[in-house]
Amino acid sequence: MGCVMNVVILAAGQGKRMHSALPKVLHPVAGQAMLARVVSTARRLCAALASGIPDASAHPDAAGSHSAARIIIVHGHGGEQVRAALDAPDLHWVEQNPQQGTGHAVCQALPLLDAAQPTLVLYGDVPLTRVATLQRLVEEATGTLGVLTVSLPEPRGYGRIVREAGRVLRIVEERDASEAEREITEVNTGILVAPTPALARWLAALRNDNAQGEYYLTDIIAMAVADGFTVATAQPSDTWEAAGVNSRAQLAQLERIAQRDIADALLEQGTTLSDPARIDVRGELVCGRDVSIDVNCVFEGVVRLADDVVVGAHCVLRNVEVGAGTRIEPFSHLDDAVVGEACRIGPYARLRPGTVLDREVHVGNFVEVKASRVGAGSKANHLAYVGDASVGARVNIGAGTITCNYDGVNKHRTEIEDDAFIGSDTQLVAPVRVGRGATIGAGTTVTRDAPPDQLTVSRARQITIPGWKRPVKTPKKG
Repeated sequence: MGCVMNVVILAAGQGKRMHSALPKVLHPVAGQAMLARVVSTARRLCAALASGIPDASAHPDAAGSHSAARIIIVHGHGGEQVRAALDAPDLHWVEQNPQQGTGHAVCQALPLLDAAQPTLVLYGDVPLTRVATLQRLVEEATGTLGVLTVSLPEPRGYGRIVREAGRVLRIVEERDASEAEREITEVNTGILVAPTPALARWLAALRNDNAQGEYYLTDIIAMAVADGFTVATAQPSDTWEAAGVNSRAQLAQLERIAQRDIADALLEQGTTLSDPARIDVRGELVCGRDVSIDVNCVFEGVVRLADDVVVGAHCVLRNVEVGAGTRIEPFSHLDDAVVGEACRIGPYARLRPGTVLDREVHVGNFVEVKASRVGAGSKANHLAYVGDASVGARVNIGAGTITCNYDGVNKHRTEIEDDAFIGSDTQLVAPVRVGRGATIGAGTTVTRDAPPDQLTVSRARQITIPGWKRPVKTPKKG
């Protein structure tokens, strides 16, 4: 598939107001770096344009459609860090040094552009623009210059779109605007698309005779009009799609907007959210039918919840797959785990990486499982640690049981076969095997394999000392 679009993403800004060692465009929104979100949008846009599907992000071929785009990232401050974080085969990188404005930044990308295809200019710190919005802009601007604009009730600080009889004439910055022009509510977002040969010509004619001594991309609008081009415009469905980030406060505002947008999509798909304002999805959350999520839950990475899953309040799930009908009680943490159908997890349970639970497993309060597989119908209902273990079906693990899997240097495995009963306060010193149907008496330390279908117990003899007196404190003198 050939290139259908050049996309230039401006990501050279320092972001001084962020007060951070991390380059501004790497700060995350909904769990993904702002620049990564913009790159993903560019890829999906070009896949949609190439395939004719309105948003090809859900199309099975979308992952292979990167060749539809020629994406150039213009970097500057923290460029090596930015490139290390996002580099991919379909991305091209150019440095802007020194940084002399947005027009100068796009000039750096000119040698890499396919002159036969239009060029879209995006910004690495404007992370929430929808694919559908950009596709409307590109389609409106076929063969001409197109500008994404928004109408704001309070447009202070933005460049105004000056029209005459409906036709765009120019963009005027607020400091240069007349009183009448300042009343204009339609403003420039900076996002534009243009035929590449014309764009190159206009960029070559830019001047920097302004107070900042910079080359402004917006100056090409008047040049296009002078060349007889009709400037096309499109507007996003929501004004926040064009919102940029220059401070922590603005980042926090966009985070809440992104989260509410995700919540609205989940509600539309049939997921029950106890409070849409109190959910955080920092990755991808896929829900089946009749999933219910209580307040203050956090989902990171890729999380898949099958039909009828219930997630209680204050849970954290990271890269987890949960089977149908499972209930996760409040304050549970699940990380890189696979949970089967009809399980009961928590409250206050922790599933660490490598945990696999078969169906109808119970992992109760203050139970931790790590790098272990637990068979169907098994239970560890409270106060236990199961690590580096294989647990069979229908096993009962009593309170206070721990698998002693670490000798200070190496990890060792514990094997517990089907139908075993592990009494409370048991220590299983790995490597060790508990046979099928075995019973381990409460308080036992198991250091050798326990045979199947028998009781294994190790305890010190209980004694009572007649006449023993509990010590009392000696009264203080004076």
